[in-house]
Amino acid sequence: MTANSSLEERIRAIEDRLEIYNVIASHPASADTGGDAHIAASWVEDGVFDRGEALTSARGRQAIAKQVLSPDHQAAIARGLAHFTGLPHVAISGDTAVVTSYLAIMVPQTEGNAVEVPNHGTSKGFRIHRITANRWHLVRTPQGWRIKQRTLRPLDGSEPAREILRQAITLSASGSGARAR
Repeated sequence: MTANSSLEERIRAIEDRLEIYNVIASHPASADTGGDAHIAASWVEDGVFDRGEALTSARGRQAIAKQVLSPDHQAAIARGLAHFTGLPHVAISGDTAVVTSYLAIMVPQTEGNAVEVPNHGTSKGFRIHRITANRWHLVRTPQGWRIKQRTLRPLDGSEPAREILRQAITLSASGSGARAR
């Protein structure tokens, strides 16, 4: 986006960013409810979900969507699984976008003393199971923005997660390639 961009170009950039935010923001609700149809609609046919060596990965829209229907994922949902994400960093370049985000996996705490919070009830609280760095590659399709690839790595002090985060700030600082707008 330049200072000479037309009003239409600027509005399209805003609409693109909002649509991308919605694609990323809908992930927690779809994962926590087993929303396989929504997940399938969010990906391109040959999408790749790379969860690293410690977790199963999937290739293809249907395989990615079916992950939330597995018995293990359904058991996690029944336990109170909660995906929680923060505002992502979005870099758009034409018909592609790179999105970087954090994702926390939380589950209800089953041990310990319950705590009462006025006007909010009593609870043992939640436990943060893990936090990951995520890099999403999206493409513009005739149906709107869709996920082409997602890579996540645990924030456990290892280099792969830091590299995902480092790439986001490099995109912003360099002003080249997919730029933050």
